[in-house]
Amino acid sequence: MSKESIHKLHVYWGDGKGKTTAAMGLALRALGHGQKVLIAQFMKNGNSGELKAFKSLSGAIVITAPPMNGFTFQMGHEELRLTRERQNAFAREARRIIAEERPLTILLDGLAIALSTGMVEEAAARALIEESLLHGETAVTGYSAPDWLLDMADYESQIIMRRHPYVTEGLPAREGVEW
Repeated sequence: MSKESIHKLHVYWGDGKGKTTAAMGLALRALGHGQKVLIAQFMKNGNSGELKAFKSLSGAIVITAPPMNGFTFQMGHEELRLTRERQNAFAREARRIIAEERPLTILLDGLAIALSTGMVEEAAARALIEESLLHGETAVTGYSAPDWLLDMADYESQIIMRRHPYVTEGLPAREGVEW
């Protein structure tokens, strides 16, 4: 995709809180202007408050990858293989839906995580991002992002954690706050 394209790639990454929230704000802004939005969520369980809200809004299309059973670092070889297979299949399905629906804003939430953990192949991710940019503004989120993705970004925001109750107090993720 050319840097001169009207549609731009946003990458929100880092260890801080707010990557998905920033991307969801972009999607909400587009919906407020009457634009069609697609949110594709990778590597999560699909039960966040944001997704519940977006599913109720006209113009929003929400798709989620099959739920994962724990974190990749806790999985055995066979479970990793199945997760990788499912995440790659979801990337292909998301690409097909984007081509069909032609949303003006696309959020690929958690795709950077899927890439950094090897759960989505680079070729599948590139094809998905390129298809997305043909139709609309595209945002990718995740804790870490490969260099090729950062090089491709028109907007790059690194979210850095300075303090978080999970780390400082051992407080678990809270409904309505972290999810």
